[in-house]
Amino acid sequence: MLRRNFILAGPAIFLAGSLPAIAQDVGEQLFAPGPLPEKAFGEEDAPVTIIEYASLTCGHCRNFHLTTWPELRKKYVETGKVRFIVREFPLDPRATAGFMLARCAGEDKWYPTVDLLYRSAESWTQVPDAATGLKQVMGMAGMTGEDVEACLADQELLDNVNAVALKGSAMGVTSTPTFFVNGEMYPGSMSIEQFSEIIDPLLEEGANEGEDNAQ
Repeated sequence: MLRRNFILAGPAIFLAGSLPAIAQDVGEQLFAPGPLPEKAFGEEDAPVTIIEYASLTCGHCRNFHLTTWPELRKKYVETGKVRFIVREFPLDPRATAGFMLARCAGEDKWYPTVDLLYRSAESWTQVPDAATGLKQVMGMAGMTGEDVEACLADQELLDNVNAVALKGSAMGVTSTPTFFVNGEMYPGSMSIEQFSEIIDPLLEEGANEGEDNAQ
C-alpha cells in the first residue's frame, strides 16, 4: 500500500518549523475548535487549562506520559483544578500513523491506545518494518491488520491530524512536548514540581478574584 510505504520510508508528513509565523491573537486561535474532537481530561470549567502538543515518537513526551502525567492528573485534573487537553503534533510519519490509529480505535479506546503506543514504543518506532510493528501493537487494542491498513489509508483523517499540527505551529510550537498553561507557552518536558510552580499561583489568583467578586 502507498500508505505503508509512506510510513516506512516516505518524507515526514509534518515538519515542524516550516509553517507561518506566530499569530498575533494566540489565545483566541489556541482555544478555537479544530478539525478533530478535543481529547480532554477534567472539568470544562476548571480554572486552569493545559494544552499539550505531543508526538508519539518523542522520548520526552513518553517520559511525561509515564511519569509526570499520572501525578498531574491525580493532583490537579481529578480534583477539578485543571482541564488537560492533548493535541497531535507528530514529528515524523510513524507518529502520524500512531495518532491516526488512536483516533480509529474509537472514542473510548483513544487514551488506552495512546498509552499502549507510548509503552510499546520500541516495538514500532525502532524497527525497520513500522507497518508490521504497528499491526502487532494495535492487535492488542483489538484492531486487525486490515483495520490498520484502512485507517492509515484515510486521507481525511490524515489531513485533519496534520491540520491540528499546523495549528500548533501557528501558535509557535516547534518541538515536543510543548505545553500551554492558560495560554502561556512552556516548551519542553516538565516535572510535577515545575507544573505546580506554574499552576498554584494561577489557582491562588483565581481564588482571590472569586473572593473579590463575592464582596
